[in-house]
Amino acid sequence: MLRLAAILHLFIGATLSGTCLIIALVMGHDRVVGLLTAALIGFVLSLPLTYLVARKLYHD
Repeated sequence: MLRLAAILHLFIGATLSGTCLIIALVMGHDRVVGLLTAALIGFVLSLPLTYLVARKLYHD
């Protein structure tokens, strides 16, 4: 399950980080600190989501 979670985290993390970056840019945050914070928030939010998706796929 760890290998599956690692692969899923690549895709889910990139998607959520990109979404958070777009939201930050739309809100007017154009400084490096704001954009890095948005990317970090997306990365952190992807961890529990990756676990839930991997568990659901692995046990079904």
